Amino acid sequence: MDRRIPVTVLTGYLGSGKTTLLNRLLKGPAGAGTAVIVNEFGDIGLDHDLIVHSDDAVVLLANGCLCCAVKGDLVKTLRELCFRPGAGIARVAIECSGLADPSSVIQVILADPVVSARYVLGSVVCTVDAVNGPATLAAHPESARQVSLADRIVLTKLDLAPDAEDGLRHCLADVNPAVAVILPDQCDLSELSVELPGRVFETESGAHSHGIQSFSMVRDEPMAADTLDLLLRAIRDNLGPGLLRVKGLLNIEGEPERPVVLQGAQAVLHDLIHLDSWPGEDRRSRIVFITQGIGRHVVDEIVTLVEGMAARDRLRKAAQGHC
Repeated sequence: MDRRIPVTVLTGYLGSGKTTLLNRLLKGPAGAGTAVIVNEFGDIGLDHDLIVHSDDAVVLLANGCLCCAVKGDLVKTLRELCFRPGAGIARVAIECSGLADPSSVIQVILADPVVSARYVLGSVVCTVDAVNGPATLAAHPESARQVSLADRIVLTKLDLAPDAEDGLRHCLADVNPAVAVILPDQCDLSELSVELPGRVFETESGAHSHGIQSFSMVRDEPMAADTLDLLLRAIRDNLGPGLLRVKGLLNIEGEPERPVVLQGAQAVLHDLIHLDSWPGEDRRSRIVFITQGIGRHVVDEIVTLVEGMAARDRLRKAAQGHC
């Protein structure tokens, strides 16, 4: 079982209700022991003053978005939290600026050697408000990227637009058809600290606005370790920035009871994590790719090539063993 500190990434466009949701979550039973990192865009930071204060850490990263100027500050903050005397941190919640691309936060958690040794990516949660959500998605590419990278979307402000829920869910399905869409009272920080890999693989394909696509690879048979190794190298070397996110739950030959979790963003792939057991009955290997400007056919070609290379290599080694 992974003992690293889970990080929940909270994203969502400007005014979509991130701080309100975070306050609600911090007041819940799992709020204790949560360190909060707030990123604001502007010369004067206010959101951190609006967050419920407790004995836990609230850190402001101001005057920049997490996709650029304060990325180094985020790494520094996460490193320092680990070594804070008596911190006793159970989890971390990062509230991104409404203009930030969450893939940069994901990359920090996955790629920095000190950070990735002490933290593990939990859920990427995106708030979308019922009043402005559809118009925001249509007008702002940043919003579409935030929605496309989310594991869970929380619908906010339905009290102001109670008839908007069905239409909003359809809009969100056009951008991220596999995401779990929930209401604020249906989540808490303990649940959002863990990504549930089995939940995100139901939809086989989707093509969305702003060139964003989501599609999955499913294999009924266990995957050989050498095939996985080749696949990871091919993903890293060939897809690059167009790969917004990749996540998977894999059945590896020789370890049928310990599935492997794959997480990555762009060219950054996290070390594989072994779970103690399967989260559900489905034991197929499943990988979801979220891309921008890269069609499914490109990924399919890479996967086919990798599987063919791995199969030929196994045959060659078997033949040499019989010589």
